Amino acid sequence: MSISVDINNVNIENSRKEELKDEFFKPYFLQIKEFLLEEKDNWNIVYPEWKDIFNAFNQTPFNKVRVVILGQDPYHWEWEAHWLCFSVQDWIKQPPSLKNIFKEIESDLWITKPQSWNLTKRAQQWVLLLNAVLTVRKDSPASHKNIWRHTFTDEVIKKLSDKKNWLIFLLRWAFAQSKEQFIDWSRHIILKATHPSPFSVYRGFSWCKHFSQINKIFKDRWEKEINRKLD
Repeated sequence: MSISVDINNVNIENSRKEELKDEFFKPYFLQIKEFLLEEKDNWNIVYPEWKDIFNAFNQTPFNKVRVVILGQDPYHWEWEAHWLCFSVQDWIKQPPSLKNIFKEIESDLWITKPQSWNLTKRAQQWVLLLNAVLTVRKDSPASHKNIWRHTFTDEVIKKLSDKKNWLIFLLRWAFAQSKEQFIDWSRHIILKATHPSPFSVYRGFSWCKHFSQINKIFKDRWEKEINRKLD
């Protein structure tokens, strides 16, 4: 069976669709679609649902992006999976990495931790919460890493770097930091730290003070700060 992509049926925000339209017809993307269809035929549960795969882009249109945070792949447990990196629905137990992120925000900015774990409001402000791998098989972390091959995400980062100015990229672990090669240092700001997971949080994430640094950068530019309240 020949696999094709109808760009009119790609559920992605229009400005993103325009920027990325060529990617949807490249061989690697057709292979991704073929693989996901095979997962469905084999009765494997995949997160997020097909209609939500590009929701990180839908929440943060291209022209609104000011901060980019890069994660690995969606959560793989039932109900926990979300289309925004590190985020979960409010009624889901807070994952350890997200808990450590809120601890750092609290100590850095002296604000109370929110009761909401859902980061959609943050994404709608202009923080792109992007996973490098956009899908995952249920109960199988990194199961789709090879089929995405990060090619699509790399292209997203390149276009942001090439077509926008003075973005802030938060690269919070070795894999994310490998994406530096796609970012123009002369036009953007890169803040690096370890991953906020319990295994590495005290090796460079805790007390990194990235959140106050971001606020200072915005103040220096006379720009509006991020509203950290999610409730």
